[in-house]
Amino acid sequence: MTTHTDAPTPHPDAPDTHTEVRGFPFGEPVRLDPHPLLAKLQREEPVSRIRLPYGGEGWLVTRYEDVKTVLADPRFSRAAAVDREDIPRITPETARPDSLLSMDAPEHTRLRKLVMSAFTKSRVQRLRPHVREIVDTLLTSMESSGPPADLVAALALPLPVTVICEMLGIPPQDQHRFREFSDTILSTTAATREQIAVARAGLEAYLAEQVARRRTDPSDDLLGALVAARDENDRLSERELVNLGMGLLVAGHETTANQIGNFTYTLLTTPGRWDQLRDHPELIPTAVEELLRYVQLGSGGSAPRIATEDLELSGTRIRAGEAVFVHSQTANRDESVFPDAETLDLGRERNPHLAFGHGFHHCVGAQLARLELQVALDALVHRFPHLDLAIPAADIPWKAGMLVRGPKALPVRWQTRE
Repeated sequence: MTTHTDAPTPHPDAPDTHTEVRGFPFGEPVRLDPHPLLAKLQREEPVSRIRLPYGGEGWLVTRYEDVKTVLADPRFSRAAAVDREDIPRITPETARPDSLLSMDAPEHTRLRKLVMSAFTKSRVQRLRPHVREIVDTLLTSMESSGPPADLVAALALPLPVTVICEMLGIPPQDQHRFREFSDTILSTTAATREQIAVARAGLEAYLAEQVARRRTDPSDDLLGALVAARDENDRLSERELVNLGMGLLVAGHETTANQIGNFTYTLLTTPGRWDQLRDHPELIPTAVEELLRYVQLGSGGSAPRIATEDLELSGTRIRAGEAVFVHSQTANRDESVFPDAETLDLGRERNPHLAFGHGFHHCVGAQLARLELQVALDALVHRFPHLDLAIPAADIPWKAGMLVRGPKALPVRWQTRE
């Protein structure tokens, strides 16, 4: 079970090193544009004081090396933020117990080991032919209907949903249910706290039903393996089992679905980039890494981490008990690490981006996301070499009030085959 760590009380006599406290996020996201204040803070105030929509004030970290430190140093605790209303945060709900994202070692390590074997690079690569089949089927359907088409509905959403549901053993007829659940659960302002709680409870109840089915009819899918780990080896609690399945479902499709749309939009609106990828498809692996670095997926900061002792980042004193937020997307444009960071360089060779995090909370499904993004882009540039937006870029509708950015719809057109 998760150990609930109480955050130490800050020293009452510790001096404040910053006087300006800025409201965060710094405004509603505009398309995929980074907020200009973030780059300024990275240069001039890399550890800045912010006021969150819920729970009070914290620190925002924007430089690459500082972000890596916060993500990897065990003195910054995720478990200390669990079920506490006084913890600063972007979302209405507090961090939940028994969730992989809310755990520190050793509990986090125990649960992570249960799923990592399904997401190793070698095992994921064996899925490539099947993922390509799924993509080809989806694009054939899109092509047969003729342009224009909504790339979000035709490819970006159904691809990752299909893949993660197949891995977990979720029946095809139920897969559509997770889109609404996920959009609500990942809300910041798009849904009320009550609506988020209802969506979470609905998803938990559904997964509990799936767990019960596997107890009467065992399966060899990922969810079946987790049930066996619970029942045969007592390696996780019942609540941990359901929460782990829920986390895999939500994280396993939501970010990738948005990034397929984001990547395509970015390539089509950055002069010369779609043509470059079409003419040099061998660049697709490095292009995916560069797009992961460059595209501003998140709408705000990360989940809060609590300092468990006094320490220092870039000359700023962080006191025990204070909340710290990293902005990995700004760190991914740190010129000290990524020369010419504001340029989308599809052939960038050294690219140690933090799109999947860092340290022991590095994304479990990183290899699967890479595979899906590579296959999707490869198929698109081959099937639709002259793809273009079907409406002006300024008219693309974007999601709002969510933790992640992405187009609601991405109308595209292409030259039909004679």
